[in-house]
Amino acid sequence: MLRRTAIVAATLAAGALLLTACTGGGGQTPTSGASPDADASVAIRLVLEPGNLDIRETAGAALDQILVDNIYQGLVARTPEQEIVPALASDWDISPDGLTYTFTLREGVTFHDGQELTAQDVVWSLQTRQSTPTWRDSARLANVSSITADGQTITLTLSAPDSTLLWNLTGRAGLVLKEGDTIDYKTKTNGTGPFVLGSWRQGDSITFERNDAYWGDKPSVAEVVFDYIPDNQAALNAALAGEVDVVTGFDANLRDRIEANGDFEVVLGKSTDKGTLAFNQTTGPLADKRVRQAIRQAIDHDALVEALGAGQTQFGPIPELDPGYEDLSEVAPYDPDAARALLKEAGAENLSLTLTIPSFYVTTIPQVLVSDLNDVGITLTVESVEFPTWLNDVYVNKDFELSFVLHTEARDFENWANPDYYFTYDNPEVQRLYAESVAATSDEEAADLLKQAARIVSEDMAADWLFNGSSVVAVGANIAGMPTVNVNERLNIAELTKSDG
Repeated sequence: MLRRTAIVAATLAAGALLLTACTGGGGQTPTSGASPDADASVAIRLVLEPGNLDIRETAGAALDQILVDNIYQGLVARTPEQEIVPALASDWDISPDGLTYTFTLREGVTFHDGQELTAQDVVWSLQTRQSTPTWRDSARLANVSSITADGQTITLTLSAPDSTLLWNLTGRAGLVLKEGDTIDYKTKTNGTGPFVLGSWRQGDSITFERNDAYWGDKPSVAEVVFDYIPDNQAALNAALAGEVDVVTGFDANLRDRIEANGDFEVVLGKSTDKGTLAFNQTTGPLADKRVRQAIRQAIDHDALVEALGAGQTQFGPIPELDPGYEDLSEVAPYDPDAARALLKEAGAENLSLTLTIPSFYVTTIPQVLVSDLNDVGITLTVESVEFPTWLNDVYVNKDFELSFVLHTEARDFENWANPDYYFTYDNPEVQRLYAESVAATSDEEAADLLKQAARIVSEDMAADWLFNGSSVVAVGANIAGMPTVNVNERLNIAELTKSDG
């Protein structure tokens, strides 16, 4: 079920975020000309602190953001640009029929407690993940019929082709843990990554320390401190006071202030963040497609992106970085007159609706929605709630009319093929196309099927996608190697450096 709960919690990681895919360039800030300080400590502002550290069972992008790649690893990993690359496996092979995946496990890898990683740890991790429903993403291994090891060779045999398997192995479904480990996963960690957990000051910060026994290239900094500062103004103040070296989830409208003295540069990177306005389509006026279309055409998406200070529009469920993306701007273009006509045709003039939105989001979003919808005769009441309340009322109980959250997870189209998801969207044709994309034996075929399904979702007016968020990161002048693409989902800090100049 994740891309479900994780997305929401993922949603959070965008707390003070504003966003939207923008400037090009690679996934990291360039290398500085000054000499890196191997003893340096780098402080990074993040928005959402995890409730605990249990990467097995606890939902939320706040965990994936810092633990995956840095503490825990799988056989394969993914770059910010969504390329699948080797990790604990040095290479892999997929049979032409898509039913056999063979991985070569690296030698000389140890867990943070000093125990050697074995092929049996890999087999146990994947088998346990698959057979334990309470472990996040266990269902992502549903098509795997056997997991075996012969020396350093790991073989996964599938009962049916699964075009998503390799990608899923870059996430929680593929993480390798120590067999039978007795640590308290809620407060401790024991992975194979380039950093080890130093300390956790709950409500304040989490510190990672360099893993000097790491199997790959050692990190170039001694420690990284993740400072959890939900408020953007407080984060700005911390940066200006020299208390943090990097600010993620930054407000692009504050760019001039943080760059004023030359100590920081704001970098905009692409992301899979999707600013999603969900419609409860089960009852009431939003069950009428004409009303949903009217809402979409009443919103000036270009003006919203401009008001946020960064970004690009998105008119369908798949962002530009993901397979299956298509520009769907012609499906519901901004047209207030058309919106009024649709509302009149539906007998929904002088409509009143309520928007439920987590309180950590910038007020710009609801302000624009209230103004635009009022212009076509819809009175929008904004109900700003704490995130646990949003989770319970909207995500779990589907008790809402309109809702906004930022869905950060990559390749999460499956939510639109799940009629039980809080989107309340149920289209058998979309479900069929998604199932066929999973069963496809080529990336091109899978992407084409997703593209077809995404168009249907947009044409059904299943939701409105207000913007495709970008990673807005303010990076200190003496910092290099800082990821700037999709940082709300993953933050691989292995190549981070801090100069002593």
